[in-house]
Amino acid sequence: MANSNQLPDYIASATPNPASNRAPWYKNTAPTYAGIFLWFVFWQDAAKASAPGGTLSQGLGWALLCLALSAVVCHALFYLAPGLFGMRTGLPLYIVGTSTFGATGGFLMPGFLMGVLQFGWVGVNVYFSSLALSAVIPVDAKIIMVVWGALAAFVGLKGIQYVAKVATYLPLIPLVVLLWLTAKVIGNLGQFDAGALVVAQQPTGATGVPLGHLGVLAAMLTYVVGFFATAGAAGVDFGTSSRNSKDVQMGGIIGIALAIFVTAGLALVIVAGVAGGAKGVVSSLSSFELIPTILGKDTAKWVMFLLAIAAFPPACFSSFIAANSFKTTLPKVNPFVSVGIGTVVSVVLAVTGLVAKAISVFVIIGASFGPICGAMLADYLLCKGEWTGPRAGFNPAGWIAWALGFVVGILPNLGVNVPAAPVAAFAVGFVAYFLCAKAGLQSAIVPLPKKS
Repeated sequence: MANSNQLPDYIASATPNPASNRAPWYKNTAPTYAGIFLWFVFWQDAAKASAPGGTLSQGLGWALLCLALSAVVCHALFYLAPGLFGMRTGLPLYIVGTSTFGATGGFLMPGFLMGVLQFGWVGVNVYFSSLALSAVIPVDAKIIMVVWGALAAFVGLKGIQYVAKVATYLPLIPLVVLLWLTAKVIGNLGQFDAGALVVAQQPTGATGVPLGHLGVLAAMLTYVVGFFATAGAAGVDFGTSSRNSKDVQMGGIIGIALAIFVTAGLALVIVAGVAGGAKGVVSSLSSFELIPTILGKDTAKWVMFLLAIAAFPPACFSSFIAANSFKTTLPKVNPFVSVGIGTVVSVVLAVTGLVAKAISVFVIIGASFGPICGAMLADYLLCKGEWTGPRAGFNPAGWIAWALGFVVGILPNLGVNVPAAPVAAFAVGFVAYFLCAKAGLQSAIVPLPKKS
């Protein structure tokens, strides 16, 4: 073991969340996570893919099965081990992650990287929500972006209990909207023909190739897991508010797996229903963009407005994770200053439109956090669920695992086809960490100082 004097201040001063501050899964973990997946930016493009017919090219049943598998992967592989680590230690991600990436390395990853990427999510939320709000409110969208970002940052700074309160009722809006849209089109599902949808979507004069069964599975995994990757690692923070392993399990089963399947599943049903009634000819594979087709332009404008209002909890969630990151890794910096700077960056990204392509953001984040979650799961299994404590410096096993996984995950952005890249990055990170640990490429454990 190395000397505890090697520990940075943010680790040495860390204090576990006491049992008195913890609550049942249905009061914190489940509603907050579910609020993320009820965000329309998540479910609106569940049917989309870069091929005719999207993820519906092999039929609605297969698309739903692939979605269910993706939901299980998020819960079982990306969330569960971090959540249990957080519950057992009472310590946040930026402390727990130091056993995987080292006491020095953990400052950068997952600590600081998590905070930085969350502000990218805030920017995505601010951009899409403000555009929808400005269609009804007679205020310039850019002004709304500033106000929206500031409010989300304030609630995030207040803590998870306030985020959970915001997430308790507002998510009912998108759930009602999804059920309403489904009820309007479900009668057409019997006429849905995946082949007709593929043919109708093939560009004139071109021969687009629809996704096969495995292609649909890979596309769905990329979409769902890429969106969820950072939130999976943040399961450590949720775990610190859980009383026991049952809270961790139930919070993930209901708030993650079930929420993913219900929201994105209804979005798939909506697109299939519209396509069934129109013999495959649809203006878009986005369930959000099809709202005017289903409800009419006047009603759709107000529905989209309400969906934008309901997008506030996910913005608060991202701000909360970012605030936790900076509070922990930069304990001597006023969080209002660090989070304020990040919020300004988020608003700038939104105002300039740099975050307009949400799916491309999913891919980058999946590449960044897929191997982090993979390495953390390997670390969890190697230590049999008992956190070892920080490791000295930069733990070679963690950084080698991340580097190899990130290279695999980012290859699609470089024109190289890697099916289900975020999951592939996770798998590479997991295997690489396991092998490196067995080869002795782990730095020494540094004991935490005893609290007086």
